[in-house]
Amino acid sequence: MENRVYLTGAGPGDIELLTLKAARVISEADVIIYDKLANPEILEMAKKDCQFIFVGKESGNHSVPQEEINEIIYQSALKYSNKVIVRLKGGDPFVFGRGGEEAIYLHQRGIKFEIIPGISSSVAVPAYAGIPVTHRGITTSFRVVTGHETPNKKISQIEWQTFLNDETIVFLMGLHNIGLITSKLMSLGKRKDYPCAVVSKGTTKEQKVVVGTLEDITQKAKDLPTPAIIIVGEVVNLREQVKWFD
Repeated sequence: MENRVYLTGAGPGDIELLTLKAARVISEADVIIYDKLANPEILEMAKKDCQFIFVGKESGNHSVPQEEINEIIYQSALKYSNKVIVRLKGGDPFVFGRGGEEAIYLHQRGIKFEIIPGISSSVAVPAYAGIPVTHRGITTSFRVVTGHETPNKKISQIEWQTFLNDETIVFLMGLHNIGLITSKLMSLGKRKDYPCAVVSKGTTKEQKVVVGTLEDITQKAKDLPTPAIIIVGEVVNLREQVKWFD
């Protein structure tokens, strides 16, 4: 049996949103390399003799740099030959999870891997907040944007000028930059009363939802803990009719 690493999405928080394939490889794993954002209850599904390696990666506090995480995964695959190595990542490995970097690192070193997608918080958390990311007659599309990039930096990879239509915008990892994000959108022409929401610890028992406008959401959400997502769009107004998890 050759070495194989499973780059596995843990989903957005609710353990029941874990996929069947992810649950299977976790139960078979000999080594699990896991993130801060992965629900710790998931680890209880592992074998008693499974080795756990915590890489402590969370927004604003990367206790283990990504380059070192890549090497930890690689070295684990070398050390534990003929074993099941699971790299457990919150959400989906490829949605701002840097799973692509880890896959390329392994490919360049001859290590076989599989990608196990996870349900992304970009769709699951709005759903648990009662906010459809698309809705007929309101918006036919949505985009997922990193909120970790500072909107006013000199060179931005985000095309802010294209955010003026009625597309739903979901910002991940953006709570610390929410004031900059909302100010940027208003400066580009989004009206001040444009609906938006912040959902903290979505899909978990600690979920909190704050609804407001671009003008006041920063103040309203100032005491919410991370992880949190920001949803900007007219679909936020549907929450009163669609909310169910509260």
